[in-house]
Amino acid sequence: MAMDTRERFIAVQKNGDGDLTAFKTSSGRVLDYEQAKREVQAGAIAGANLFKGRDGEMYIRSDADGDPSNNLDALPRFE
Repeated sequence: MAMDTRERFIAVQKNGDGDLTAFKTSSGRVLDYEQAKREVQAGAIAGANLFKGRDGEMYIRSDADGDPSNNLDALPRFE
């Protein structure tokens, strides 16, 4: 199996409510939530997918792999 060379999210920013607002990628790019959603939808980000919330909006989540340490909420924060 080939190594996945796509970018990954390595750090996050959160607002006062604890909601994710921005992501840092493995190449050092910083994406706001809307940019990140477009990149995940385009398949450019490994380890993440979109799901539709109860409110009908699309949200980013990490792929379920049984490892809570790589969940988006568990990633380090960046300024």
